[in-house]
Amino acid sequence: MIEDRIRKFEPKKTRNISYREAGSGRALVLLHGIGSSSASWLFQLEGLKGYRLIAWDAPGYGDSDFLNQQEPEAGDYAGELHGFIERLLLKDVVLVANSLGGLMAGAYARRHADRVRAMMLISPAGGYGDASPVERHEKLASRLKQLDELGPEGLAEKRSPTLLGPGAPAIALEVVRWSQRRIKPVGYRQAAHCLANGRLAEDGRFFSKKVLVVCGTEDTITPEAGCKAVARAFPQSEYRSLSGLGHVAHIEDPAKLNAMIAGFAA
Repeated sequence: MIEDRIRKFEPKKTRNISYREAGSGRALVLLHGIGSSSASWLFQLEGLKGYRLIAWDAPGYGDSDFLNQQEPEAGDYAGELHGFIERLLLKDVVLVANSLGGLMAGAYARRHADRVRAMMLISPAGGYGDASPVERHEKLASRLKQLDELGPEGLAEKRSPTLLGPGAPAIALEVVRWSQRRIKPVGYRQAAHCLANGRLAEDGRFFSKKVLVVCGTEDTITPEAGCKAVARAFPQSEYRSLSGLGHVAHIEDPAKLNAMIAGFAA
């Protein structure tokens, strides 16, 4: 059962942030998306060897405390990430981020480039900060309405399948639903404001080290056009398409993504 496999990586907590950890070596800090958690990196914790993998629960997720800001921006999450990295005495890390985690990674790398060796973004969310106020409000209101109407359980049942490509194995859906069922509405609402206000492309211009952006050809959440635009914003970046995969490629095809992450981090 997926529950038993996740339980093998019991969460730890440093002050206000919980996380799961495995392995040893160069530190890879894994940042999840808006409807997810540290458990979404299960297949990396199990199968990606040769590195110290640290999968955080963003503020408001897992056992991590909520942010003080009710309408936070990516920089607020970056501040918490910096404190987390400091407390774990990490330096020269590789950030590996999916979806909304990409906004947090970009904001952190802009502010603390000296602590980041490189960054790999899997279907990054670019944010709606550059959209008109009307569009930003509509995007935010739509997401919060869905949360209010469906709740975590409803999101798990209805939204989770949309994150996957058509050929995704059943176990991938299990992993996605496990986290969706456990989201905390307050934390999710805070993260939705981060998404509405986010400007990943703007942050990207300030990070000149190596960046790899990947996106599934079947990703309907952050389609390839947007991910390619994110990649172009970074001065030193590469873009790769992932044939047949959806929004959470690291869950759908962990063998392929683990190999890509390991090759990139090396």
